[in-house]
Amino acid sequence: MTEKRGSSGRGQRDLKVRVKSAKGRRLSSTLWLERQLNDPYVKRAKAEGYRGRAAFKILELDDRFRFLVPGARVVDLGCAPGGWCQVAVARVNALGEKKGKAVGRVLGVDLQEVEPVPGAEIHQLDFLDDGADDKVKDWLGGKADVVMSDMAAASSGHKQTDHLRIVALCEAAAELAFDVLEVGGTFVAKVLAGGAEGALQTILKQRFDKVANVKPPASRSDSSEKFVVATGFRG
Repeated sequence: MTEKRGSSGRGQRDLKVRVKSAKGRRLSSTLWLERQLNDPYVKRAKAEGYRGRAAFKILELDDRFRFLVPGARVVDLGCAPGGWCQVAVARVNALGEKKGKAVGRVLGVDLQEVEPVPGAEIHQLDFLDDGADDKVKDWLGGKADVVMSDMAAASSGHKQTDHLRIVALCEAAAELAFDVLEVGGTFVAKVLAGGAEGALQTILKQRFDKVANVKPPASRSDSSEKFVVATGFRG
């Protein structure tokens, strides 16, 4: 029998895809494309029908903290492209597919138009606008059990500036959460490690029973992102 090139006694190896640089393409773009093609989470997202690898971040966070329970009412801020909504719909039983389990609701909001997510209600909204919290409560028909955000400000290319921008976004998301969360609710948001998030941590510890800072396995090791998970909202 002829041995396949690149195989071993444990089966054929997965060969790393290398991307040739093209005229007009920057090296950073080439490296990003190469990383995407070789990212196991990107491959899993395609295989499992998620809209992006970020879906696995909320999956892993929920596996640990268990806030997306059947019957929960969830608000996903900055929900594009919709991967977090997809996860929430399944876990809170928004489609009612889990017989005998409470049926939850998932509300996604974003600045841009988002392709519909079955089981979720998507609205185009700037959550920083005056009255946005009232709109969210009206759409939801009451208060939420979970407010979550994977938002990131557009990159400026300057690390410190980007850090301050994402912390400001997270603080704004937290302020909305304070207004729309039920007592006992959960707030989950992305931040970047870098020091400026200290004030946010202090506020969250005053308003929630527990505050954890977590880097889920799906977060790339070379990324400074982490997630704050605040549980037990005190109202």
